Amino acid sequence: QHQGMASRMIGRRVGSPMSKLLVAAPRRGMGTFSRRLAVAAKGLASQSRAPTMCRSMPASFSLIRRSMSSGLPPHQILEMPALSPTMEKGNIAKWLVKEGGIVSPGDALCDVETDKATLPWESVEDGFVAKILVPEGTQDVKVGSPVAVIVENESEIAAFANYQPSDAQAAEAPAPAAPAASAPPPPPPPPPAPAAPVAPAPAASQPQASATFTQAQAGGRVVASPLARRTASSMGVNLAGVSGTGPNNRILAEDVKEFAASGASAPVSHAQPTSAPPAGDYEDVPVNNIRKVIATRLLESKTTIPHYYLSIDVRVDDLVKVRAEINAESNGEYKVSLNDFVIKAAALAMRRVPAMNSSWLDSVVRKYNYVDMCVAVATDNGLITPIVSDADLRGVVSISNAVRDLAAKARVNKLAPHEFQGGTFTISNLGMFGVKQFAAIINPPQAGILAVGAVRKEVIPRENPAEGESETEIATMMSVTVSCDHRVVDGAVGAQWLQEFKRLVEKPILMLA
Repeated sequence: QHQGMASRMIGRRVGSPMSKLLVAAPRRGMGTFSRRLAVAAKGLASQSRAPTMCRSMPASFSLIRRSMSSGLPPHQILEMPALSPTMEKGNIAKWLVKEGGIVSPGDALCDVETDKATLPWESVEDGFVAKILVPEGTQDVKVGSPVAVIVENESEIAAFANYQPSDAQAAEAPAPAAPAASAPPPPPPPPPAPAAPVAPAPAASQPQASATFTQAQAGGRVVASPLARRTASSMGVNLAGVSGTGPNNRILAEDVKEFAASGASAPVSHAQPTSAPPAGDYEDVPVNNIRKVIATRLLESKTTIPHYYLSIDVRVDDLVKVRAEINAESNGEYKVSLNDFVIKAAALAMRRVPAMNSSWLDSVVRKYNYVDMCVAVATDNGLITPIVSDADLRGVVSISNAVRDLAAKARVNKLAPHEFQGGTFTISNLGMFGVKQFAAIINPPQAGILAVGAVRKEVIPRENPAEGESETEIATMMSVTVSCDHRVVDGAVGAQWLQEFKRLVEKPILMLA
C-alpha cells in the first residue's frame, strides 16, 4: 500500500522508472518506506541544483510548461531538464521519436549528453510529438530551453507545422501599456553646418526605416528569443543592430531574417583586434561537456579547498599472496586486482576513522553513515568516478565485479546517474602506468582522495635478523598519498586513517575481522 501511494505521488504508473527507484534497498538507519520517500524527494530536489552528494532526479523527470497560445490548440512545451545536479546545459545527441509519433510515460524521447554521461530523456506524459524545436546534434542547450511540443490529439499536430518558440512567447507576454498622453514633439535641431558633398551610397546599403529602434542605439542589453539567437548565429548577424518587433522590443527570428535580407550591417565594434594565432602546425580540439565540468570542478577544488598531503610506503607481500590464492580458486569466474583490495581497505578504514567519511557544507560538517567509494576511470571524454556503493560491506570479489562493470559502462558513456553521482571518498590509481607516487586533487564535496602508486621491489632493512642472516631483504612495496580537506580532517586524523589503511593492507586477514 505504501509503495502504491508513493508511486502515485511521484510517478504515473508503478512500472515507471521513478517507481522502480522506490524499491531500492533502504539506507541503513531508515525504515524501508521512509528510505523510498527520501530517495524520491532527493530526485525531485535535484531540479533546483541540489548539492553533489544528493541523488539526482531520474531521467524520466522533465520540465513541462503547459501553454494556451492564441490560435493554437492546447499543448505542452517540453523544456530541457537537468539530468544531473551540476547540469546547466546539454547536447541533443539523438532523437528517438519523430514528429507525429505517439509517446507514453516511460518512452525515451531522445539521448541527452550531459556534463557526466549520455542519458535517455523519458516522457512522463501521453500524447503526440507535434514539433521538435531543437534538431539532433544541437550542442549547449540550456536547461529550461524549449525543446519539443506535445499535443493530446493527433489531429492537432498540423497546427504546429510552422511553430516557433517565439510565437508562444509573443502570445503569452502582456502587451505594453499605451502611454497616457503623447509628449510634445521636441524642438527641431539647428541646421547642420555645410559639409563637403559625398557620393550617395547604393540604395541596397541603406537600412530599411523602422518605427522601432535598435537596442544597441538604446544602450541596453540585447533581448531576443532563443530561436532568434540561434538564427542570428547561423546567419552571422550581430543582434546589436537588429530592431525588435516583439513585446518590449524583443527581437524575434523574423526580425533577424528581415535584417539579413535588407543587406544592413550591424554597428561596427571598436574592440581591439585579437592577436593572431601562433605560427606553426596545430589542431584545436573542441571541449565537450564532460571536459568542461572536469576543468570547472578541479579549479574549484584547488582554489577553495585547503589541501594537505600525507604519504606512506606500504608493504604488500602478504596481499600479493592472498590475491594469487583467491584468483587460483576462481575457476576463471573472476579475477581480483590489488586495487580491489585497496578499495576494500580504504572503505574499512573510513568506517573505523569516521571523521574522514565527511563533507564540509559551510555551516555544518556532514558525517555519513555509509561508505560509497568512487573509483577514478579514464575515458576518451575525460575522467569520471563511478561509485562502488557500500564498499565496506562488500567482499573483494563483489568489489571487483562492480568495478569492472562500472568501468565498462563509463568508457562507452552509459553510466546511470546513481552510478556516478555522490560518493564519500575517491581512489585514484596510476600504478598500472608505472607511476611511483603522486598527489590527487580532492573531488568536492568529499574530504579526501587516495592516490595509489605502482608496486615495486625494494631492498629494506630486515627486522630482527637472526644470526648469520642478511640484514636486508627484498620486499614488495607500494607508495600511497592521501589528500585531505583541512577544514574537515585535521592532520592527526588524516595520519590515523593512513595508519589504519596501512595495517589492513599489510595484514589482509584483518579485512575479514
